[in-house]
Amino acid sequence: MGCLFILFAGLFPRLALIIFWILRPNLMDAAFSSWLWPILGFLFLPFATLMYVLLWVTGGPLDGWEWFWVGLCALLDIAHWGSGAFRRGRRTTVVA
Repeated sequence: MGCLFILFAGLFPRLALIIFWILRPNLMDAAFSSWLWPILGFLFLPFATLMYVLLWVTGGPLDGWEWFWVGLCALLDIAHWGSGAFRRGRRTTVVA
C-alpha cells in the first residue's frame, strides 16, 4: 500500500496532500504550526510540502540531509513552473 501511495504522490502531489490530511490530520497539524504554510505549500510547492510532511512524520523536526530532499523537491517544483512558462512562450511565438 505504501508503494502505491508513493506512485500516486509522484503523479498527483496536491491530491496526495489532501488524502494525507484527511487520513492523518494530527500528523499534518504536528508538522506545521499555522494554517498559512501548508496552504502556500499546497498552491506553489506541492512536492516540497509533501516531502516535508513525510520526513516530519518519520523523524520529527528536520535536520541535515532531510533539508536536502526538501530543497530538491522545491527545485523540481520550480522546474515544473519554469517548463510551463517555457512551453507557453513557445506556443505563442509566431514565425513570420
